Amino acid sequence: MPVKCPDRASLDPIEIASRDEIQALQLQRLQATLRRAYDKVPHYRALFDAQGVRPEDCRTLADIARFPFTSKKDLRDNYPFGLFAVPREQVVRIHASSGTTGKPTVVGYTKNDIDTWAHLVGRSIRAAGGRPGDIVHIAYGYGLFTGGLGAHYGAERGGYTVIPMSGGQTEKQVQLIQDFKPDIIMVTPSYMQVIIEEYERQGIDPRSMSLAVGIFGAEPWTEAMRKEIEAKAALDAVDIYGLSEVMGPGVANECIESKDGPVIWEDHFLAEIIDPETGAVLPDGAEGELVFTSLTKEALPIIRYRTRDLTRLLPPTSRSFRRMGKIVGRSDDMLIIRGVNMFPTQVEEIVLAQPKLSGQYQIVVSRDGHLDEVQVLCELQPAASQASQADMAAIAKDVQHRIKTLVGVSTRVKIGAPGSLERTLTGKARRVVDQRPK
Repeated sequence: MPVKCPDRASLDPIEIASRDEIQALQLQRLQATLRRAYDKVPHYRALFDAQGVRPEDCRTLADIARFPFTSKKDLRDNYPFGLFAVPREQVVRIHASSGTTGKPTVVGYTKNDIDTWAHLVGRSIRAAGGRPGDIVHIAYGYGLFTGGLGAHYGAERGGYTVIPMSGGQTEKQVQLIQDFKPDIIMVTPSYMQVIIEEYERQGIDPRSMSLAVGIFGAEPWTEAMRKEIEAKAALDAVDIYGLSEVMGPGVANECIESKDGPVIWEDHFLAEIIDPETGAVLPDGAEGELVFTSLTKEALPIIRYRTRDLTRLLPPTSRSFRRMGKIVGRSDDMLIIRGVNMFPTQVEEIVLAQPKLSGQYQIVVSRDGHLDEVQVLCELQPAASQASQADMAAIAKDVQHRIKTLVGVSTRVKIGAPGSLERTLTGKARRVVDQRPK
């Protein structure tokens, strides 16, 4: 299908500005954000004072390295509204994490924050190939999760027709896609796999669907998954990045003409890569942990937020802003198996390379005495459902060998029938089940 490259005249001027212009704007906004955080948020004032640094000490962008980090724990320790920099009455919306591992992290938005967010999501959809008048089917969850409403407001701001489907009800998802014929879908990549499977279950060729672009985010996904979804659904799969603590979806987005990593909207966010162990700032191109400082947020300015996402910063291509590499994994999702670091995305690449397996998988980690044991659960493609036990054993042996060779971890691989693994219906796939004692 033809790639809908944007008319340069339709871009925001800052998207094609010089690096000097971008960095000058960033510095101006960074200095104002540091002052806001210090003056309005007691937590940041205490952190800055303890580190012996004040807002006026930021004279260049590199000076951000002198300031303290913010972690998810800081948000939880100041639950619910302790990090707000405006009176609660000026906060027009609140979002929060699920809180499944403790108190939820709470984020707030002023009216200006909501406007900025909508503008950046609209910019993201345009970068992905969207044009005003296109129909956008939103299958991210609505509610306290930022995905659904973030995508919704951004699509409306960009002049698109919005189908606010939310997650779940997969049969109805297919019905509405067939009936309303949307041009774009915004959803997690793992749930897009589920939608494709439902098409196949109903005997409909997924390649016949009207969708031209899928904007996929909210979980790490690999180039192998991109190729599989594009081949099965005949669309362009584009990566959107965001996280609630920094804003929500739309912090960065791939451009459809290059599809070479999400472009960070650097006029609103300052990105760094750090060594996750030492906190030292790493040069562009080096792999490490992604850190963000907001530059324009009013209600919840965030200073050097440690995302735990592992990636690289890359030079500009389709826009004047720098890009992110594909998320390798999360530092807190990394499994250490008998001294070897292992990421779910490494297993995903190997599973998707086996043509008789579906893209669904799950890693189950247990402990036998003092040794960790890893079982990788996979399943056959529907077209391979009649595979013999010998064939399944051969596939399992191949996957097991490739994981050992490429990742360095011994595993047991179990191949199940099509549809045997639990599907995600409302959000992110559960790729790891860690049964080891805490």
